[in-house]
Amino acid sequence: DEQIETEPEGAGTGPVPLTPIMAWLRERGGSSRGFHQSVLLRVPAGQDVAALTAAWQKVLDHHDVLRLRLDGGQPLVRPAGEVSADGLVTRVDVAGLDEDARLAAVHAEVAEAASALDPEAGATGRIVWFDAGDAQGRLLFVLHHLVVDGVSWRILLPDFVSALVGLGLEPVPTSFRRWAQRLTAEAADPRRAEELDTWLDLVEGTNPRLASRALDPSADTAATARHLTLTLPADVTEPLLSTVPAVFHGRVNDVLLTGLTLAVAQWRKERGGRGTGVLVDLEGHGREELFPGVDLSRTVGWFTTLYPVRLDPGPIDWAEVGAGGEAAGQAIKKVKEQLRQVPDNGIGFGLLRHLNEETGEELEDLPRAQIAFNYLGRVGQDDGDWSPAPEPLPSGEDPAMPVAHPLEISAITHDRPTGPELAVTWTWPGALFTEDDVRGLGEAWFAALRGLVAHAQDDNAGGFTSSDLLVELEQSEIDAIQAAWRKGKNA
Repeated sequence: DEQIETEPEGAGTGPVPLTPIMAWLRERGGSSRGFHQSVLLRVPAGQDVAALTAAWQKVLDHHDVLRLRLDGGQPLVRPAGEVSADGLVTRVDVAGLDEDARLAAVHAEVAEAASALDPEAGATGRIVWFDAGDAQGRLLFVLHHLVVDGVSWRILLPDFVSALVGLGLEPVPTSFRRWAQRLTAEAADPRRAEELDTWLDLVEGTNPRLASRALDPSADTAATARHLTLTLPADVTEPLLSTVPAVFHGRVNDVLLTGLTLAVAQWRKERGGRGTGVLVDLEGHGREELFPGVDLSRTVGWFTTLYPVRLDPGPIDWAEVGAGGEAAGQAIKKVKEQLRQVPDNGIGFGLLRHLNEETGEELEDLPRAQIAFNYLGRVGQDDGDWSPAPEPLPSGEDPAMPVAHPLEISAITHDRPTGPELAVTWTWPGALFTEDDVRGLGEAWFAALRGLVAHAQDDNAGGFTSSDLLVELEQSEIDAIQAAWRKGKNA
């Protein structure tokens, strides 16, 4: 087994180098004071503010990054014991309120908690207990995005419950500060700099505007953002997540991004535009296994990576795609291979773009993606205590933040009693697109996904691509070999 590095006591406290995603946020400009993530849990009746506060104090003392403060823009983690949980946990009485009134109370408290965040003052989190009397209540966590990401919640929330019931918390092998230091050194490594040409090749090309104008950071702020959520039914979602990736020896993202790329190309064509390539910013969890001895399985922080990739299915027959024809399969194979060109799940782009001055200058001049895409995975249903509550929460953007992309897409699969459903939320500045514009693109994407599902039902669909093999072959050669094999098998 690999030997995990042992950090000396207090190694997680002190000045923290900017990570790529922190540098990206700073470059984005505007106010990010209220930029947060929030989670709402079901909690048993009879909680107590003092007990909740004591549990949060244990978590604050245990997870260094929660004690982060920005000192002139420089992250600084204060020692354990220096940050008090007193006053950070509040109670709101919702007993007797109907469902709509309770949801309104939750949303009001999210806004209140977000307005109290201030990383410059070291205020990075608030907790609100919604006391429903004898009924199951809710517990809201609102944390500044600088200190938390999606994976971090899977560490924080169980630790909070453990602290609440008096259990000890498992050690954190690698601190966020140590990880940030390792990233800074990695960005300066000549071997990482050799990756520059790969990123130039992945991104360079035309970038036709999707909207009538470019983003205006002074006008297109989060306060102007509009949202649209579309849902794909279970009879399409189930094979989309299972059969189609399996048939093509790929991943769910390969299929979702193929459908998106096809839809954008068709949507653009219908509006008089040209070209089939689409530049997309993708998000990764960022906890890559780059360094021996590093263990991030217990580390809380904002690790997210953001990196661009150009996806191009080539000229396509939209009608054939919708009908599940061979064009659908060829598109998946092309997009899958383009995604496989991304090294280390994309972490190198942020290192070279934000933490290496020399390579950063070259990457800064590249075209900027107009679409951001993030698939959040699959979540189950659970109505037990300490499970995620079903009530929707508002966006975590600070209203004054400039919008980062003309179109941002967040997709998640919900397991329902009738089967899995893919829910896709589109976000855009209201001045750039109408809701009909975005709905048209969203429905085109779902039409493409239905075509990919239909194609995967064909016995001749799917197969390997070059990244699956140990020998170098053109896709046409691979397809010919597989066709001959199928013919022989069926003879």
